[in-house]
This record gives sequence, C-alpha cells and structure tokens, in this order.
Amino acid sequence: MKLLLFFLCCTLLTACVQERQHLNLLEVALSSSDPRIKRVMDSLENHQVQIKYTQINRRNDSIIFTDYDFQVNDSMYFYPASTVKFPTAVLALEKLNEIDTLAINTRYYIEGDTIESTFAKDISEIFVVSDNLANNRLVEFLGFEAINQNLTNKGISPVRLSHRLEYHSDDLRTKPLIIYLNDSTTGITQSLLNKTPEHLQLSQIDKGIGYYEDDALIEAPFNFSQKNYYPISAQHNLLKRVLFPQNFKLSQRFKISELQRQLLLQAMHTTPQKAGYDPVTYYDSYCKFFMFGDTKKDIPEHIEIYNKVGYAYGTLTDCAYIKDTKNNIDFLLTATILVNKDGIFNDDTFEYDEIGIPFLAQLGREIYQQEASRK
Repeated sequence: MKLLLFFLCCTLLTACVQERQHLNLLEVALSSSDPRIKRVMDSLENHQVQIKYTQINRRNDSIIFTDYDFQVNDSMYFYPASTVKFPTAVLALEKLNEIDTLAINTRYYIEGDTIESTFAKDISEIFVVSDNLANNRLVEFLGFEAINQNLTNKGISPVRLSHRLEYHSDDLRTKPLIIYLNDSTTGITQSLLNKTPEHLQLSQIDKGIGYYEDDALIEAPFNFSQKNYYPISAQHNLLKRVLFPQNFKLSQRFKISELQRQLLLQAMHTTPQKAGYDPVTYYDSYCKFFMFGDTKKDIPEHIEIYNKVGYAYGTLTDCAYIKDTKNNIDFLLTATILVNKDGIFNDDTFEYDEIGIPFLAQLGREIYQQEASRK
C-alpha cells in the first residue's frame, strides 16, 4: 500500500512539473490581478498592446528558444520611436569593418555641424540616454536605403526606416562626415541619396481623433504612413541575433567582431550614472521600462538589462534581454503600449507615468517571477 502511494505521489508530481513546464507564462502574467496589469487588460481596445516573450533553455551547448506572443501583428502599426536606434548602432559597427581608415574611436563631425564625436561615443549615448543626435549622426553615416536593405538581407523584416529623429527634414541626401584621419588630416565621406519613402499601407496607420500642427488643432486622425516602421517581430529578432549569434546562420548574423559585440552589449546594459551622468536626472531606469521603470531606485547589480526603449506620440516600447546573474534567470521580452486617452497627438498629454510605464514595469516583474519558479 505504501509503495502504491509512493508511485501515485511520484506520478502526480511529474504531472504537475510537466504541466508547469508547458504553461504559457505570458498568459499567466497577463492574468495577474495587479491593478497595473488589470486596468490595461480590461481596456485592451484603447492600448494596442503587443508582446513577444521568449523562454531560454539550455541543453548541452545548445540554446533553445520558446516564443510566446500576445496580439503580435506586423500589419498593426505602432510608432517605434527610439527603438530604431538599435539597428542603426549595430549596422554602424558592421560598416566600420568595411572601411580600413575608420575605427570605433575615430573622431568625426557632420558637415555643417560643430559637435565632434566618435562612433563609440554615439553608440554609448544611444543606449544610455537615448540621444537623438547620436543616432542621426550614424544615420548620416549609413543612409536609410542601406539600413533597410541590410536588415532585410539578414532576415529582420518587415522594417522601413525613413526619417531622422527629433527634427523633420525633407532632404533625401545624407550629410557628409568630416573624419579625422590623424591629428592634422581630415577626410570626407560621400553624401548618399535616399529614396522618397512610400506611404505605409497598414492597419491603424491613422490614429486618434486629432493632432496639433503649428499650434493649431487639426480635427482628423494623425497619419503615420511616412514614419518609421519597426514592428515587434523585427525588434525581437534583432535582439536574438545580437545576444545569441550562434543560433543563426552566418548569412543572418551581423559581421561584427566579438570585441565589437561586447562593446555593444556593454552600452546596452550600462546605466546612466555608471556612464557619468547625473543620477538625479538620469536615474537607473531612465531607459529601462521593464521591472524598474516605475521606480527611481538603483537597479541591483545582479540584474542586467540589455535593451532599447522608445517613447513618443503616446507609444511606449521596450525590447530587452533580462538576466539575473545571481539566480540564473534570463529571458527576452519585447512589448509596446499606446497611452493616449484623449486621442489627440502632439498635445503632450499622454499617460506614460500613470498607465504605460507601470504596466511595462509590472509585466517585467510578472514574467521574472514566473521564470524564477519554472523548472
């Protein structure tokens, strides 16, 4: 009888473990009763949420991805904002390897500008404080046509980058870079001609009920058809290739050295104060929404977040690899949410701090807790 009970207990335990292993942890996280999750889930039609979560399992030398999606739809448009800076940074490193006279610490400035920089400095600023001008300098270096084609060639699609950030320009030509070949000699890069961006034909390309233009309210939906297009699936795939290049064919990997990749990863998870920024203005979670976005406390040393966020036009997005070195936890998470209750764009009235960031922060914590308890 005791032996029978023992076997029954073992069978039940095995069944529970197997059931736990096959749970959709994303669904579990989104069914949380926490108000930061529940208020968004109770009004999904207002927030255009899309989420992609990847479990990471290791077997011998192999890494196995298990992907879970929530409302991910490449045809459903959302404004990617600063998340487009991630591919720009990676492709700039790749292009440096094609030009013998350039290196990551080469000094340069954009023709007609006075700001001197280096490629290493630009990449750091892109991730640490999401600097728009640093991104735009690399865009002048690359050109939009090369960015889009190189991403597509590596299987990162759909994608369409078509404009600089922070300011509007109809100039289809990139600006030349003035490069310091040594202390006394400079060179100049050629200007590149980009194509006129076609109008995107996607669902939800027209958003809201109005927008401000030159301080005047236009009572019509805001059209995003000529804006950047970088959906959740493309963002997630780029992150996978940078973090785990060995999981992809050579043709799908970026042609960067391991030293360059490590520099990129270092920039991705460095917090502003460790890069020398004022910690009061640029707190640890300034560019990290998952898990810590709703607090200004320091992120624990054993939690490393390799990510790129974006927020503009009421849309918040984070694409992240989260790693707990103390508890042996790691996973990939990408999510976007719209928080624009009044439906008016360019009025600077968005519920970032009230709804959007708390949702993303709690989503990260919910997934982390599920990861901590799974076998």
